[in-house]
Amino acid sequence: MRLAVISDIHGNRLALAAVLADIGGQGADATLNLGDHVSGPLWPAETAAMLMANDFTSIQGNHDRALAAPAGKNMKSTDAFALAHIGESELAWLRALPPTRVFENEVLLAHGTPRSDTTYWLEFVHRKGRMLPAPLEEIEAEAAGFDYPVLLCGHSHIQRLVMLADGRLVLNPGSVGCPAYRDDKPLQYMFAGSPHARYALLDRQNGVWSASFRAVPYDHHQASARAGANGRADWAEGLATGWIR
Repeated sequence: MRLAVISDIHGNRLALAAVLADIGGQGADATLNLGDHVSGPLWPAETAAMLMANDFTSIQGNHDRALAAPAGKNMKSTDAFALAHIGESELAWLRALPPTRVFENEVLLAHGTPRSDTTYWLEFVHRKGRMLPAPLEEIEAEAAGFDYPVLLCGHSHIQRLVMLADGRLVLNPGSVGCPAYRDDKPLQYMFAGSPHARYALLDRQNGVWSASFRAVPYDHHQASARAGANGRADWAEGLATGWIR
């Protein structure tokens, strides 16, 4: 069995289209989608339409949850932009998504960790704001009680694979649509180092799971220009370069 794993699209329909085309050539049997679908200064409605047209196994991310239950004045600007550009059908779809799911009793889908969609599972935020790999004992603690061969997470946008002491895999496929970001409250920032659209492939052969990462080129300059036109110079920089200053 081969599974494609996508996450953190953030309204980037161009990146999503490129990733779905690449998945189409990889012989995947199913696509698992870890959330944060539309929030961002790009194409929220168009991205939602693409996702709703596909029968992916999908869950909510923290930004999807924020849109499903708007927080008014406390809403992040990326969420507010998305909310202003999607309709009730898209919101109903987001509201109906669960926070976690299990695929064929083998693969657990979570956005952050199984217990929290805002906790980074494989990273922690250094006091200066940069994300660093989390200690193995902390990763193991978050996995306690979830006895599936593969545990999936997104949220940090960083491609990473960790094997636990008992052989379970914890995998983050990276971000389809947002290769770099900065959040000032609290200070944290991430950069992938290139503007590619990212996802992962999972393979099971003879009961053993393996993983590989994909970095797909697309017209990131158009996405960057869109973010700039919508007043987000920080997103424009991250989308154009994969770096954030």
